[in-house]
Amino acid sequence: MNLSSIISRALNGIESPIVTVEVHVSNGLPSLSIVGLPEASVKESKDRVRSALLSSGFQIPPKRITVNLAPADLPKSGGRYDLPIAIGILIATGQLDCPSVEGFEFIGELALNGEVRAIKGALPSLLAAHAASRISVLPEGNLAEALLSQSASDLSANFVLIRDLKEACRVLLGEALTQPKTELKVSNPSLDYPQDLADVSGQLQAKRVLEIAASGHHSLIMVGPPGSGKSMLASRLVTLLPGLTQQEAIESATIHSITGQEIGGEDFYKRPFVNPHHTASAAALVGGGCHFSLNPLLFHKRRYQSFVDKNHPGSVSYFSYKAAS
Repeated sequence: MNLSSIISRALNGIESPIVTVEVHVSNGLPSLSIVGLPEASVKESKDRVRSALLSSGFQIPPKRITVNLAPADLPKSGGRYDLPIAIGILIATGQLDCPSVEGFEFIGELALNGEVRAIKGALPSLLAAHAASRISVLPEGNLAEALLSQSASDLSANFVLIRDLKEACRVLLGEALTQPKTELKVSNPSLDYPQDLADVSGQLQAKRVLEIAASGHHSLIMVGPPGSGKSMLASRLVTLLPGLTQQEAIESATIHSITGQEIGGEDFYKRPFVNPHHTASAAALVGGGCHFSLNPLLFHKRRYQSFVDKNHPGSVSYFSYKAAS
C-alpha cells in the first residue's frame, strides 16, 4: 500500500475539528513534504518524524513522500501531528500491517529518540473523539486530562496512553498495553473558596449590590479611589454564585487545557476568577497577534467571571465585572 489515511485532531479555539493525515509514497527523488496549510512548527515535524522513525528501528525508504493535512483551509500548528504522520508513513511504506485504523485517533509530539511528548489541548480532542466513538491514542504525559475526561459524570472517553512510537504500533496491532492505574476524583464539593463575603466588615451597600448582581447575573461596574475595597469585593463575588454545571465545568477545563494550565479534579466545578494586572494594556486584555485565541480571558468572558482593575490618570480606579450569560 502506497497510500494511508490517519485521523487526528486540530485546535480551533476551544473546538477540536477533525484532521485527516494522508500519506502518499511514490517513486521519484527522495523527499518528505507536508501540505495543507501547515505552520512552521508543523513543517519542522518532518525532521522530528524522520529521526524518531530511525531511532525506533524503522526505515525511511528513498522515495517521494507527500503528507497532506486535510482540510487544507484549516491552519495547522503545534507538534500534535508528529505521531499520526509517523504512523501514516509506516503504513504507506508497508512497515506496519494493521487491520484497520478507522477506529483510532492519534495526537502527540515525537522526540528524536521516538518518545511521545505531551501536547496542549488534549482534553477537547479526547471529548471530540469520544463523541465520534473513536479511541484516542495520546501521550502518557496527558494522563491528567485523560482521567478527567473519564471521571466527570456522564463521560466515558476511551483512550490509550503511550510512551513511544513503538507502543503506538503495538496498539494498532491489537496488543494490550499496561495503563497507569492512577485515578482522578472529580468531586462536587460545597465550593469552599479561600475568600468569603462575610470577611468584609462594613460595605453594606456594596455587598447588597454584589448580591443583586450575582442573583440576576447582571454586569457590574464600580468606580472609586484606590483602597476603597473594589478588588476585595470583586474577589468575593464568585463565592455568591452557584457551582458550574457539568457542561460549564467541561468548557472551563477545556480552556485550561488549551492554555497549558493544570487541571485539578477538586476545582472542577468551581467558577474561575480572572484578575489581570492593573497595568495590562487593552491589547493584552483581549489578546493580539496570531495566537490571540489562546487568551483565557476571552473564553472566560463567554460564561464566567472576568475582573479588570484598571488604574487611570488622576488616581481613580476602574473596576468592571462581566456577568455570566
